Amino acid sequence: MQQRLLITGGTGYLGAELVRQALKAGWDVAATSFSRHLSADTAQYLYLDVRDESAVEQAFDALRPAAVVHTAYRQAGPDLWTTTAEAPAVVARAARRVGAKLIHMSSDVIFDGERSGSYTEQDQPNPITPYGQAKAAAERMVAECYPAALIARTSLIYGGATLSKHEQLMLDAADGQAEVVFFTDELRCPVMVGDLAAALLELLELERSGPIHLAGADVVSRYAFAQLVARAHGRSLDHLRAAQSSAQAVRRARNCALDCRLAQNLLQTRLRGVREVLR
Repeated sequence: MQQRLLITGGTGYLGAELVRQALKAGWDVAATSFSRHLSADTAQYLYLDVRDESAVEQAFDALRPAAVVHTAYRQAGPDLWTTTAEAPAVVARAARRVGAKLIHMSSDVIFDGERSGSYTEQDQPNPITPYGQAKAAAERMVAECYPAALIARTSLIYGGATLSKHEQLMLDAADGQAEVVFFTDELRCPVMVGDLAAALLELLELERSGPIHLAGADVVSRYAFAQLVARAHGRSLDHLRAAQSSAQAVRRARNCALDCRLAQNLLQTRLRGVREVLR
């Protein structure tokens, strides 16, 4: 009998890749979307507002998933807090209630970026942006609601069948169609979406809880990432503009590099560096 996997945000960039790989791996897949424009697929799609506790409980009772990967979020806007901070706790309570494994997706921006070197799972969050604060709050609430949950922190996601928002912005800048500054001192570990999805599905087979870091092997600046994307797509680098984040009025986390040694010791999936993927 197939086990059912529920993927929230199943029409998003990561969610869609998870649906594709999970179906291939033999899962019975159900996926949610906050948009009513649902793609036709062999997965079961349903419209669900993950902020609505009653609706979430009803969906979990009907679907009875064996496992859940919660990818749904908002990065900005008036519903940032309710969707990104509070909704994960709604999903966690429902998952615990039906006995489903849960992976909650989190972010590298829960850290303030003021250290040298890479952050480990033992480092304490100290977010400095509204999105980072919402993600850190979600981690706390999920851990309180469902201590058995796995909290997967990741970085900039790219490399899917379609361009990610990061890649599209970089190519628009390279084409001279967007006025964007890419920071040379904002360090991240971009992760290829296929690698990330494969790692998450592999983690569903393990008995793990608490935080785990899932990001690419290379630490690169936003500017270096833009250069790699532009070159991979045959673009000139002439229009790419570089700056240091310290020159900007808006405070931003500068070094959000994630130490992923724990994941790489546990998993067969390689979390490749962006230089390898885009070479």
